[in-house]
Amino acid sequence: MKHIIYFLFILLLISGCSKEPEPQKEAKVLFDDLPKTHLLKTDFDQLPNWNEEDYALALESFINNCRSTKTQNIYQELCIRAVESQNPKIFLQSEFIPYEIKTENGEEQGLLTGYYEPQLNGSLVKTSTFKYPIYETPDDLIIVDLSSIYPDLKNYRLRGRLEGNKLVPYYTRKETKSEHMNARVICYTDSKLDLFFLEIQGSGRVTLTNGDTIFVGYANQNGHRYRAIGRYLVKINALKIEEVSLQSIRAWLVKHPQRMDEVLNYNDSVVYFKEKKKSASGALGLCLTPTRSIAVDRQYIPLGSMLYLSADIKNKSVSKVVVAQDTGGAIKGAIRADMFLGYGNEARETAGELKSPLKLWIFLPKNKKELM
Repeated sequence: MKHIIYFLFILLLISGCSKEPEPQKEAKVLFDDLPKTHLLKTDFDQLPNWNEEDYALALESFINNCRSTKTQNIYQELCIRAVESQNPKIFLQSEFIPYEIKTENGEEQGLLTGYYEPQLNGSLVKTSTFKYPIYETPDDLIIVDLSSIYPDLKNYRLRGRLEGNKLVPYYTRKETKSEHMNARVICYTDSKLDLFFLEIQGSGRVTLTNGDTIFVGYANQNGHRYRAIGRYLVKINALKIEEVSLQSIRAWLVKHPQRMDEVLNYNDSVVYFKEKKKSASGALGLCLTPTRSIAVDRQYIPLGSMLYLSADIKNKSVSKVVVAQDTGGAIKGAIRADMFLGYGNEARETAGELKSPLKLWIFLPKNKKELM
């Protein structure tokens, strides 16, 4: 416990002593509760391909997002006025101001990746074929929130389990055994690899042996840091860095099944799920919309916010309004997003290959306080 708190203290100390970016000529806005988020005021006519946007769909995404209290907290009465709008373009341009998101060092380009809703085969009972459990959150998983004592740690949670009166790290992926787990099993699947990628995506659907389909979504995780297995495959010279994708990783593991445990166990992080009544939904609890919903790092971008992104998808330049509806363990940084691409093979193929330079703007109400 002491070494975890010490690590967090050092992390905060380092970030607190980081070099400030050079002063900018434009107005600079900082979120009061997100001090690392640097925003530069801009105009709609400076947004790439803004005049080609489908404004009706953009406004529809915003209105749908307003069902979340987090969105209502950011935009307040704009959520009400949006429903009454007769001209989506005029409403967006008259009620919002776009701010370009930059890093602490003044960088304006980040990374866009993609995710999708995977399809698994499953059974409610364990068999010789269906033997890999999809777990709910373990009953003995302890989550420690230190924010009431240390406000600077409000974005951090300690997770572990008790051994006697001592809090120790929860079981890693390698240590996770059925005899250890004090958790309900939602169902069993027939592929350890598909289950691993379900954890990466965060939600999915399982077709049971009786033909029924159940939906599962992220509930919690074991507290260990996410480590990308693609990096491990590069480290052991199995793949070259430029070859790494969901498809290449899957193909290598299928070709080398005897090394699957070795590679998968490189990622100590384990995700736990909950059964849901609807298809893929994000951290806001809303159904995700393909190419309009993104996952962000909420230490930099508030969940529920409306943004504009510019990137390349399948060798095509894409610029559009999106909404921050989800988070992910691998999504770190101010200019970092994971786009939801839907369900099915095409979505999986696109998501597996998507790795594009990204620019982001956030739409804030015109009455948002500016700090110079």
